[in-house]
Amino acid sequence: MTAPKRASQIELTATSLTCERDDRVLFEQLSVHVANGDLLQLVGPNGAGKTTLLRLLAGLNQDFDGEVLWAGEPLQQVYAHYAHQRLYMGHLSAVKRALTPIENLRWLTSQWNVADDLLWQALEEVSLAGYEETACQQLSAGQQRRVALARLCVCPAPLWILDEPFTALDHYGVTWLEQQLERHVIGGGAVIITSHHALQGIPSLRQLELGSVHS
Repeated sequence: MTAPKRASQIELTATSLTCERDDRVLFEQLSVHVANGDLLQLVGPNGAGKTTLLRLLAGLNQDFDGEVLWAGEPLQQVYAHYAHQRLYMGHLSAVKRALTPIENLRWLTSQWNVADDLLWQALEEVSLAGYEETACQQLSAGQQRRVALARLCVCPAPLWILDEPFTALDHYGVTWLEQQLERHVIGGGAVIITSHHALQGIPSLRQLELGSVHS
């Protein structure tokens, strides 16, 4: 499948980020910069604040001190534009079990108005051909995860923010997703990801370790 066209400019910058949860400091004075071609993996133990930081960078969490900028502008001031430039996938698949894969994919990509034939092709690419009109409640956890991941094939957003996307994937799914990540950053996109999976072979990979701050 032909990769979607990527926006020419990615510039997400966060400075002096400090965040607390339940009187515990998750991270403080943290700085992050992500640009075209970057793959940033957040690592650290459970409870270190990886998901919190992802949601903060996605513009979904404003409970922090510090500054987040998109193309030099405060994120919340340009959020409507930013929301179309970034794809956020939480650790849950966000698949509605009563809907079919094609119905879910239409819903998951509705903000980008993706042509329906491309959605069918995306489901074929993630090995769901023949299951397009089967209720997702009849699919395995791995198949439901692939429904969610199928949007990576068609979403035009240049910045992907992914929380544990390898969860429930079999060997084939893991290999496919690794290839998608590599293809995306080589094509000029950028990825911020949390994963316990050991990412390898992508030259632009950087890691940011969380969990060293104590209250």
